[in-house]
This record gives sequence, structure tokens and C-alpha cells, in this order.
Amino acid sequence: MSALDFEYAIKKDVRNNPIVRELDDARQRQLWRSMAIGFFLVAVLLFSAWQHFELLRHGYIVERMQQERAAEEEVNRHLRLEIETLRAPRRIERIATEQLHLVAPARGQAIVIERVTPAAPPEKSLVASAR
Repeated sequence: MSALDFEYAIKKDVRNNPIVRELDDARQRQLWRSMAIGFFLVAVLLFSAWQHFELLRHGYIVERMQQERAAEEEVNRHLRLEIETLRAPRRIERIATEQLHLVAPARGQAIVIERVTPAAPPEKSLVASAR
């Protein structure tokens, strides 16, 4: 046997005691500070992105509403034009003579009726009573 064989033949006593690690308070504070800063940066980034996308969304809504308003104004213009053509005196006279078979009155037959506005009633009146 050589000296090397002898060294391995000796049984070494290895103790398996659990190693208890102490917490490094400075490192823990640094970890929490880093996490807080990271959370704050992520929150700022998310808030900024949210504002940006809301601004875009509202821009699209405003543009769509402007298009709808322009379309409604066009419809309104067409309807006003139609009302004016329906109110035209020549059209009304043509319908009266052709469809309803009415005849235009002679100069002496026309009677103009004026609208009379009723007089306002008097203020409250006092009534005298005999005793």
C-alpha cells in the first residue's frame, strides 16, 4: 500500500449541520428599493401608454362624429330645400287648380279676413259689497 491509498482509507467525519444564513439588511433594503423604483417606472409607462391610446381613441371618435354631423347637415339642407319647394305659392296654386279643381276668385269676390287679437282682460277688479 502506498501513502495515497492510506489517505483514502481514513474515514473523514463530515458534519451535515444546516447552514443558517443571516439576512443582510442593507441588501434587503436595496432589493426593495429597486423593486419599488421598477414598479414606479412600469406604472408611469403604463399610465403614459394609457393616456396616449385614450387620446387616439377620442380623436377617432371626434372624427367620426364630425363626419356624422356633416352628413346630418347635408340631410338637413336637403329637407329645408324640400320644405321650401313644397311651400312655393305656384306649386300650391297648381295643385289647387289641377287636382282639387278650385277656381281663382275674381277681384270683387275676394274677402280679406284679418285676424283680430283679443284684448287683454282687465286687471283684478274690486267688488264693493253692501253691508
